[in-house]
Amino acid sequence: MFTIASGELAADYAANFEGLWENPVVALSGRISSPWTQLADGTRVRPYFCPGRSLKLVHAMSRSIASAQKRIRVCSPVITSGPILGTLAEALEQAKVDIGGVYDATQMDEVQHQWGGQAGAAWKIAAFHSITSAVHFGAKRSTPYAKGSTHDFMHAKILVADDYVYTGSFNLSHSGESNAENVIQIESAQVADLCAAYIDRVAAKYGAPLKVA
Repeated sequence: MFTIASGELAADYAANFEGLWENPVVALSGRISSPWTQLADGTRVRPYFCPGRSLKLVHAMSRSIASAQKRIRVCSPVITSGPILGTLAEALEQAKVDIGGVYDATQMDEVQHQWGGQAGAAWKIAAFHSITSAVHFGAKRSTPYAKGSTHDFMHAKILVADDYVYTGSFNLSHSGESNAENVIQIESAQVADLCAAYIDRVAAKYGAPLKVA
């Protein structure tokens, strides 16, 4: 969780929430285009709101992944957004960047079962397997969802690509592109280092080897 001191950023979030309050139709929300804001310490931040700006968000994430030169870290319950999944698979094939992360194995098992019944989703299964079998990914085996069950999903949502961080309520999921979600993009080497270290610790806890600097 981040605390960001910015009146401009707060105004964007307030406008998005007020829009939903006044007209609670999710499909019509999130149509706020926000520029970069520079904070007092020089850090740059930019919010994205879904579903209105979901395509801009996933393509910004994909561009950051594709242009990364040193590291990519993924921490998400699921990884199902086509542009993100495809770009991760391409980055892996190029083998130029240190890639790792963690996801929720139970939820991704359910997703792959759904994909199995969709004729156009076979490539997603292959891409997901190529990523998680070739690089250091932890897999949290959580309790399947049921009424009254323990809710212990791995629910953190962070993407790090070099010195860019994306974090918020967006799941890196195709369905998330249609939900009322929000993400903050942060350009900061220091913040990216902290987030990458956090993701590595979580990944190590759930099966991936801890990175050594």
